[in-house]
Amino acid sequence: MFEHLLVPLDGSRLAEAALPAAAMLSERLGARVTLIHVIERNAPQEIHGEPHLSDPAEARAYLGEVAARAFSPGVCVEQHVHSSEVSDVARSIVEHADEFGPDLVVMCTHGRGGLRTWLLGSIAQQVIALGVTPVLLIQPDGAAATPGFACRRLLVPLDGNPNHEQGLPVASGLGQACSADLQLLMVVPTLGSLSGEHGATARLLPTATSAWLDMSEESAGEHLRQKAIDLQASGLRVTAEVCRGDPAGAIVRTAQQMQADLVVLGTHGKRGMDAFWSSSVAAQVAGRSRVPLLLVPVREAGS
Repeated sequence: MFEHLLVPLDGSRLAEAALPAAAMLSERLGARVTLIHVIERNAPQEIHGEPHLSDPAEARAYLGEVAARAFSPGVCVEQHVHSSEVSDVARSIVEHADEFGPDLVVMCTHGRGGLRTWLLGSIAQQVIALGVTPVLLIQPDGAAATPGFACRRLLVPLDGNPNHEQGLPVASGLGQACSADLQLLMVVPTLGSLSGEHGATARLLPTATSAWLDMSEESAGEHLRQKAIDLQASGLRVTAEVCRGDPAGAIVRTAQQMQADLVVLGTHGKRGMDAFWSSSVAAQVAGRSRVPLLLVPVREAGS
């Protein structure tokens, strides 16, 4: 399970939305934490209406205060300030992730371009693009108070491809560590939600495509039943559901219905946050839901 968490902070309350998750997981998993702040070249005086940390001494003092305030005394919390000014903060955090070797990056999806725009489109994308480090994205609501974090109900979307289901062992480990319930989900498209080559085929051969989708739904149900049985054998509480429609929409809807605390997604580290099912499912879910996302990089067989 996760043993070392990296938490990027910029000094703002929005960025601190990642702290409850890091604090809870570090205590539950016995993980150490590294808080990091990168000094930005030509940084704005304010970020999110608050003074921007541009002085290394102030940044070190801030990280020390956060360590004492947000984490239990028994948690090992290290702090690092990258004092040499950089133009690309996202790239610097990626390089530090490579240097420090954390097995989970915990961060908030916010930025100057609006909530979920800068970090999701830049830092998270680049970290995922490394293809080695899972990323836990916390979605703030802009409230003054830092939201809490729980890990009681996990939603785990699957697509039947073993290469794309590498988030399942992560979800299983979290479920055992946090005594959480897991819900497995597979989404079979409808005729109207198909796109690309499949969409063209559906328009030409609607009856045949409909029959193919019905068979896919039956296969999905059997696949999920077997996965659920395997997980239940390890003592986990697991349910499974197959639904029809648009993948991102179905994930968001199911997360709302089950009041999920966390969605665990396998995702490809491709430019533009290309996710599983060869589309930007992770980015779409992040844009339509505030449920935290745990993105687990997909490694293709042989890579």
